[in-house]
Amino acid sequence: MPRVPELVTPRLRMRGWRPEDFDDFAAVFSDEQHCRYIGASCTREEAWRRFALTVGHWCLRGFGPWAVERLDTGVFVGSVGLWMPERWPELELGYWLSPEQLGHGFATEAAGAAREHAYRVMNRRRLVSFIHPDNQASQAVAARLGAVIEDTTVLKGIPCQRWRHPEPD
Repeated sequence: MPRVPELVTPRLRMRGWRPEDFDDFAAVFSDEQHCRYIGASCTREEAWRRFALTVGHWCLRGFGPWAVERLDTGVFVGSVGLWMPERWPELELGYWLSPEQLGHGFATEAAGAAREHAYRVMNRRRLVSFIHPDNQASQAVAARLGAVIEDTTVLKGIPCQRWRHPEPD
């Protein structure tokens, strides 16, 4: 397992996944309404497979989604990071939060740190976020980060907008 770099923002710690994160992970994916834009709800058993996929992404690609927690309380916030599974069109900056953690600017803060890591540490110049056309909250995060809609595409049978992030300075 490669060492997952820890990123710290003013309010958040972005770190590698731990076994004890699974309960929070599974809780998010058990909520049909909340996870309708991040792959749909699933059983706890199916959530385990998604959790293993998330953790394994770091092993296979050397990058992936971080577990995000609040610095002040250690409470699990969600997942933010870089995603490019097999047959994915290009490197994606993705994010999802636990329902209780919405509305505090955490997604924008963590996604900005992940993007900076991709640009400065990984020397990437191009990032996108694939966002469902109805997901206004995720679109607002992308817009706050300076991303713009480039086109519309279909991923895994689901329509989505490709939001292009600005290239590094």
